[in-house]
Amino acid sequence: MSRRADLHTRLDYARAWVRGRTEHRPVVGVVLGSGMGALAERIESRVVIPFEEIPEFPATSVPGHDGKLVVGLLSGVPVAVLQGRVHLYEGASSSDVTFGVRLLGWFGVRSLLLTCAAGAVNPALAPGQLVRIADHLNLTGANPLSGPNDDRLGVRFPDMGAPYDARLGELLDACAARLGTALPSGVYAGLAGPSYETPAEVRMLRILGADLVGMSTVLEVIAARHAGIRVAALALVTNLAAGHAVAPIAHDEVLEVGSGARERLGPLLAAWVAEAGR
Repeated sequence: MSRRADLHTRLDYARAWVRGRTEHRPVVGVVLGSGMGALAERIESRVVIPFEEIPEFPATSVPGHDGKLVVGLLSGVPVAVLQGRVHLYEGASSSDVTFGVRLLGWFGVRSLLLTCAAGAVNPALAPGQLVRIADHLNLTGANPLSGPNDDRLGVRFPDMGAPYDARLGELLDACAARLGTALPSGVYAGLAGPSYETPAEVRMLRILGADLVGMSTVLEVIAARHAGIRVAALALVTNLAAGHAVAPIAHDEVLEVGSGARERLGPLLAAWVAEAGR
């Protein structure tokens, strides 16, 4: 199918193809960020589908993003998990960046947990910490809703007064408390990347109210809310932002911290899915 086809048609085509590969009908979705893809191994009765096999689905080219859709059962709940995501800095359009999240909604997901790696803008945060994203700043210069609106996908002017669902956020807090995992909340600034921020940019972000900075998530939240999907988000602090760091920031460091957080992040995701899927 040509990429000139409208988004509604592309999503219908992709959904029909995926439904032909699995009998599971997910109600909860999860997006796994940099270095977190191995958490999908917790899913039972799983069907694993590479992005490149799904019609219309854009591929990812970033190390640490496996580029697979995993459908199965987690905590007894039918789930659809994206191992990795597509980013603006790969040359993708905002429509391609958000295609995976929209497909999850088209597939039946009504509650979504986004995870991401992030740099610490707030000096009170340190690598290895988990932070619940309570709000965001879209500084990417892009919006997935730009252009003609298709009313079948969502309203022209969606309200963003509460982009992150209060109940889903409370469930994250409660699950973290039960597991003895500290979970502060913060504001995430989304930038286009791929270069990391300069010290001056980090100072600007702090003045604007950001606690975290990264290169994903915000466009997915906008698209999900446009589609009527409830959203929660969890950031793993993988590095100190420029100006706070004592050494140059490297992507390998991001992946290493992401991998090291499995023992805390895995149980938290499983507990949250069990609650959100009720």
